[in-house]
Amino acid sequence: MDLGTRATRVGALADPTRRALYEYVVGRSAPVGREEAAAALGMPAHTVKFHLDKLVTTGLLATEYRRLGGRRGPGAGRPSKLYRRADGEVAVSLPERAYDLVGHILAAGVERASSGESLASALDAAATDAGREVGATADGNDVPAFSRALAAQGFEPRVEGDTVLLANCPFDTLARRHTALVCGLNRSFVQGVADGVGCDVAARLDPEAGRCCVKGRIAPRISTTA
Repeated sequence: MDLGTRATRVGALADPTRRALYEYVVGRSAPVGREEAAAALGMPAHTVKFHLDKLVTTGLLATEYRRLGGRRGPGAGRPSKLYRRADGEVAVSLPERAYDLVGHILAAGVERASSGESLASALDAAATDAGREVGATADGNDVPAFSRALAAQGFEPRVEGDTVLLANCPFDTLARRHTALVCGLNRSFVQGVADGVGCDVAARLDPEAGRCCVKGRIAPRISTTA
């Protein structure tokens, strides 16, 4: 989900009426009908319908249809439109953060280590594998494709000469508190992305204030002309 889509979803809650309806729906243990929400919040039914459907359009709520009151068969009436929290999650962070990614890497590393592999080796392999999975989906096999793959993960890459600088660390808070561990995982992940893309970039640790601790060194092209 790109930043624009996530921002639109979160922005839908800026309206106080919409936010109140969202909080009411997600606070209930069962899907909510328009009439119930209108009565609970003291709002006109047409207002509730408009805002609930807006929340569905933005992807924050989902709908289902069910007859209320337990009646079944002929004469039971039409099923009611009910609202519930949509599946998935929405988060907006500026600068971009990806703590779910580093959490996945750490969990995968611990699982590997439980099979007898050393923890350090397991974490390095898990980070590299996660990077390769990302790189394998890139739309190309060159440095621009590598940069786009990292950009999608929040690294904000910048190519300067033979170096790919990463202006943002998606794991910033963890990296500040557990620098050696997280920066090592970061390097392995970035190298894995390069390997998955298939471009000749070597990731190395090169900390610099205000940037990610990892940089990518682009291998020089070898001229084939005589």
